[in-house]
Amino acid sequence: MGLQMPSYGIQSMLKEGHKHLSGLEEAVLKNIDACKQLSTITRTSLGPNGRNKMVINHLDKLFITNDAATIVSELEVQHPAAKILVLAAKAQQEEIGDGANLTISFAGELLQNAEELIRTGLHPSEVISGYTKAINKTVEILDELVEKGSETMDVRNKDEVVSRTKAAIASKQFGQEDILSSLVADACIQVCPKNPANFNVDNVRVVKLLGGGLHNCTVVRGMVLKSDAVGSIKRIEKAKVAVFAGGVDTSATETKGTVLIHNAEQLENYAKTEEAKVEELIKAVADSGAKVIVSGAAVGEMALHFCERYKLMVLKISSKFELRRFCRTTGAVAMLKLSQPNPDNLGYVDSVSVEEIGGVRVTVVNNEEGGNTVSTVLLRGSTDSILDDLERAVDDGVNTYKAMCRDSRIVPGAAATEIELAKRVKEFSFKETGLDQYAIAKFAGSFEMVPKTLAENAGLNSMDIISSLYAEHASGNSKVGIDLEEGVCKDVSPMNIWDLHVTKFFALKYAADAACTVLRVDQIIMSKPAGGPRRDQPAGMDED
Repeated sequence: MGLQMPSYGIQSMLKEGHKHLSGLEEAVLKNIDACKQLSTITRTSLGPNGRNKMVINHLDKLFITNDAATIVSELEVQHPAAKILVLAAKAQQEEIGDGANLTISFAGELLQNAEELIRTGLHPSEVISGYTKAINKTVEILDELVEKGSETMDVRNKDEVVSRTKAAIASKQFGQEDILSSLVADACIQVCPKNPANFNVDNVRVVKLLGGGLHNCTVVRGMVLKSDAVGSIKRIEKAKVAVFAGGVDTSATETKGTVLIHNAEQLENYAKTEEAKVEELIKAVADSGAKVIVSGAAVGEMALHFCERYKLMVLKISSKFELRRFCRTTGAVAMLKLSQPNPDNLGYVDSVSVEEIGGVRVTVVNNEEGGNTVSTVLLRGSTDSILDDLERAVDDGVNTYKAMCRDSRIVPGAAATEIELAKRVKEFSFKETGLDQYAIAKFAGSFEMVPKTLAENAGLNSMDIISSLYAEHASGNSKVGIDLEEGVCKDVSPMNIWDLHVTKFFALKYAADAACTVLRVDQIIMSKPAGGPRRDQPAGMDED
């Protein structure tokens, strides 16, 4: 056994087995590289022609989607620097619900340009200060690009809603955006409250049924439950509803004690009393005027028998989230155990009916007037993957609607805004002195990533497209974007391609922040991992 080496420097301070990377080469450029790798993954999924990714997560669940938020959250990114971009994308998803891809791809582009600057000898802090100036300028310019008169929008006007959600939906489901955005608009307008700012995304539900195609999709006012009614009564109109969270069963009667039975007669009487007790409870519910019983747990045989006798329709909703939504739709209050309901606790439905859609029996709960606080989009498709992807597209549309209720300003879509920003920020960089100007110019160049990627994903020649975009914008036409179907540049306003101002605003801001955060790192110090076998985190429970 040789002598122990005396450790010196940082080694003497930290535990054995730690890693320490410092300086430009080891830390900054390595981090930038990891982020570039991440943005290369998402970049090919940007825009309407974006390709899909097949992600299989640690639980062997398969995702086929071009929704960047889904991709990065299922990838489980390990690298700490790339995680910063993932967090930015998640923040974007939480805040707006769309534009996560723009966030990651743009941040990756910014970092790639930063790397070129650093290699030419700029210090990261100069790059950061240039980027900060540039993003502030970008925000100013973005405000100038807002379409006139778009801030006073009627969120209940279907055409306006469709024109704003179309771009968000097209980027997920290209070629089907007209059908989908019309469905989303219908569903959202139905549940839009008096004050649109209080719009709740959760009130638009999605029910996925296999079979059929997009043209079979419909919007239902009220809820759609993926189960059959329990009893033989399958349809009831204009009825009161009683909701019992604890189930409708004999155990709901309060005979939990021990009973000592000596002879057959007593046993018979006991069974009869139990029967009478159940009948009494069900009769009490029927007398209160309720025609529908909704149970949150099991429905006992005997209870069901009496429900049939008193002509009550029985529904069973096992998920507590669905039960809560059911109460919200009907205005009912859930009671814990089977008992005579208080009239105030009863809900009301226009109709409850069991229908067969694509071979699946579903229960449709309709509420036309009054508290129609939930609407359901029924999606039809041939495979689960397609349905999941359609659901994400609808989610994006609904989230866009929510963002629109808060701020309805729009900017031209189809990369028109990005090219205009690139041009204006470039001009701004010439006015700056000092080393910042190089960073600002690179920031401006980063915007080209969007038209370039859109063109490449559509199989067009990106160089031609970008130069003709610049030419159009230089002659003062700031609304020229790429028409991906014809592969030419033209004015986007007649084509009705708009992006929400808030979506762009947050996406660019989060991207710039994430890029600057990564650039600020100059040392990576990793402690020795803790001992013991590696444990994977338990899988999270899914709400639905």
